[in-house]
Amino acid sequence: MANADCVVIQGSNMAECHPVGFQWVSEAKARGARVIHIDPRFTRTSAIADTHVPVRAGTDVVLLGAIINHVLSNDLYFHDYVVAYTNAATLVNEDFVDTEDLDGVFSGYDPRTGTYDNASWAYEARADTDGEIQEPAGDDEPESRTRARAAGQELGSYGAPLEHARVVRDETLQHPRTVFQILKRHYRRYTPQMVRDVCGIPEEQFYEVARAITDNSGRERTTCFAYALGWTQHSLGAQFIRAAAILQLLMGNMGRPGGGIMALRGHASIQGSTDIPTLFNLLPGYLPMPVAGEHDTLEDYLSQIASPLQKGFWTESPAYTASLLKAWFGDAATPDNDFCFDYLPRLTGAHGTYQTTMAMLDGEVEGYFVVGQNPAVGSAHARMQRLALGHLKWLVVRDLQLIETATFWKDSPEIATGEVRTEDIQTEVFFLPAATHVEKSGTFTQTQRMLQWRHQAVRPPGEAQSELDFFYELGRRMRDKLAGSTDERDRPLLDLTWDYPQDEHGEVDGEAVLREINGSHLTGEKAGELLSSFTQMRADGSTSGGCWIYTGVFAGGVNRSANRVPRHEQDEVAAQWGWAWPMNRRILYNRASADPQGRPWSERKKYVWWDEEAGRWVGKDVPDFPVDRDPSFRPAPDDGGPAALAGDDPFIMQADGKGWLFAPKGMVDGPLPTHYEAQESPVDNPLYAQQRNPSRLIFPRKDNLWSPSGEEPGSDVYPYVFTTYRLTEHHTAGGMSRWLPYLSELQPEMFCEVSPELAQEVGLENGGWATIISARSAIEARVLVTDRVRPLTIAGRTLHQIGLPYHWGIGRDAVVEGDSANDLLGVVLDPNVHIQESKVASCDIRPGRRPRGEELLRLVSEYQSRAGTTAATAHERVDEVPPEMARRRAAAGAPGETGSTSATADTEGTG
Repeated sequence: MANADCVVIQGSNMAECHPVGFQWVSEAKARGARVIHIDPRFTRTSAIADTHVPVRAGTDVVLLGAIINHVLSNDLYFHDYVVAYTNAATLVNEDFVDTEDLDGVFSGYDPRTGTYDNASWAYEARADTDGEIQEPAGDDEPESRTRARAAGQELGSYGAPLEHARVVRDETLQHPRTVFQILKRHYRRYTPQMVRDVCGIPEEQFYEVARAITDNSGRERTTCFAYALGWTQHSLGAQFIRAAAILQLLMGNMGRPGGGIMALRGHASIQGSTDIPTLFNLLPGYLPMPVAGEHDTLEDYLSQIASPLQKGFWTESPAYTASLLKAWFGDAATPDNDFCFDYLPRLTGAHGTYQTTMAMLDGEVEGYFVVGQNPAVGSAHARMQRLALGHLKWLVVRDLQLIETATFWKDSPEIATGEVRTEDIQTEVFFLPAATHVEKSGTFTQTQRMLQWRHQAVRPPGEAQSELDFFYELGRRMRDKLAGSTDERDRPLLDLTWDYPQDEHGEVDGEAVLREINGSHLTGEKAGELLSSFTQMRADGSTSGGCWIYTGVFAGGVNRSANRVPRHEQDEVAAQWGWAWPMNRRILYNRASADPQGRPWSERKKYVWWDEEAGRWVGKDVPDFPVDRDPSFRPAPDDGGPAALAGDDPFIMQADGKGWLFAPKGMVDGPLPTHYEAQESPVDNPLYAQQRNPSRLIFPRKDNLWSPSGEEPGSDVYPYVFTTYRLTEHHTAGGMSRWLPYLSELQPEMFCEVSPELAQEVGLENGGWATIISARSAIEARVLVTDRVRPLTIAGRTLHQIGLPYHWGIGRDAVVEGDSANDLLGVVLDPNVHIQESKVASCDIRPGRRPRGEELLRLVSEYQSRAGTTAATAHERVDEVPPEMARRRAAAGAPGETGSTSATADTEGTG
């Protein structure tokens, strides 16, 4: 980021939430970079930025889409980069129909399930050498749509698989079915006037932002985007990020210094928690979790996650999978038993945190481990979370303090309202003290994919344990209890490799675990040696490795995550500070930093280039490309895998070697980002009759109510928008901050930010109390009247937004307590990644404290009644459209689609 000429921070308050990383934005600015902050509130980030752009929460696709339209309409894109390095020239199947022609849905949509059959999104396939035409790569099996619902987006470190890379391209970009022309048509209606009326951004400010990005992109200059939860926590969040990726590809900003998109992680090792995942649908290194009935054998599994005829390194997934299974099951894993592939659990549906919460309420879950989170405060629909905990038989909470999740049975707000009684809660709670980050050794993997080793500063007090020690000990005890068992279901646990050296205090050696993750040779002359690269992994069981993207972190027996060469002793790439996956590359896809002939696009942005004399790629970073692959190289037609990468295919994990402006596979809610309103919105969608993302995951339940939107009757009951955010002084749900007197003194009470205009409209006083009411609950907060939240003019009328920090909860063991902003939220999820929409919802606000006891329930119920809210409200999959459009939608729909535009509620609550 320090090398950027323009930094756009959108969906993040980076200065406040990522203050250490923000130093590089400050350094870029000191070097002359333009800094733009796009956010509903004026924040500490805005104060440092050159320009703050207030925006209506949830409308980012309109703004980004209009900039894309501006770039395409005025030929401002980086032509040579776009033609060579993206799929702009690739032709799409003639059956594809866009949202512009179907009033808000793409071809292949099934309104009964809310899923797409994406066969019509596929590339046009070129004739084989024998004249045959390959069938387009689509998900034509009915169960594939069930899988999309069960697994969401599993494509974290690689592109979606394609059958092959034999595609038809028109590098003049003139064919009407090229991605380029489809993109132009799709965003044609995204105009500065649309931005004004939908986002509330004046036209002159739109042009200011567009000029800053286009003037600071191209051969000589680069622009960087940074985002965080302000983009991810939406029912359209993954498409927000896709829209930015499209813009960055068009401007030639991917794979180059000062370019790219920085995903700002919320904690020190959130990146690590997805690399070696705490996610239900992924295995380490972003290998997909097997699905029941679809991946019965290892061969079934491998054949569906990649094709040997596609390009790139993901075709080597058999080696990554076999090595992982060898790391887990050791000698028990052999080629004859598919390396114990049958030991892996299978997905039978969606098992995310929100699905699990509802399963608790329905009596389907008996026990729950809560590690490093506080769902009673920090998860959306916190009231639902607390009530669900009371349905468990047992609950284990590992934390530093007695957080609200551990004490819900005695001090949750539902006890005060009389909904539950402590004596009726049968949940047995086990609180186990956890070690802090300074009381244990190990790695953090942070925002820029960098592993950094932390050394234990002090030993944990009393019985506090690290996660490593706790789970090692738990596994050891379970294995001891099962010793000698002949039950087949116990074999996976008994066959695990579960022996790690321990120090004099009985604590597991973290470096030994990191060596296992790195991987090693198991046979041959190098048996016992640690792997230095994931390219050394083999599918025959001769190597092991717990996470293929981490291979090399312990190359040569050296813990490279502990590298600490000072900044002044190395260049700006700082390759000897920590270790970044994969292979210590600091910029992914850095082959794109050179032109198709391998020459730097400019001396100013020189990074990685082809050395003709040496016959290899050289530069400041580890080349993210086959190091001896000549730029002029062209593969044979039948080549696949890494051998199929042409010398100008820089996106080596994509199935066609190109950056995807259009996603033929991989996104379950559409190949192009398109604007939908949030689940709750006081504004009608001006683009389509389709109000909301038709593929969002919905949960129609009486305990998950939503307000009407737009011009629907009852929407005026909740006329305002609220958004949630973080503060520097508090940490997430407060477990590490509300128990500390000095941080509690800095931010002692829950508050709401409102504009002077809104305060005057409803009678709020600065420093006084306000009650905020949603379709789910009502909370109270101190009032902060401030110009930091400005009224917006949307389609000619004024819209007010309210800011709510989400750190407080009612738990009397803390130094400070207050109502939780997450009580106001319901549960609706992005269909790709199953993240909740918690950055935008509708509410009312009025002066004074909220009622207590049963009066609080009556207040919420009275609002629900006035709005006409029922379990079906806002859970329509497809909104009403004119009959002719309905017929066109049916004609372009999935096989067997009836063409009905009415939606049926998902009675099972799985969305």
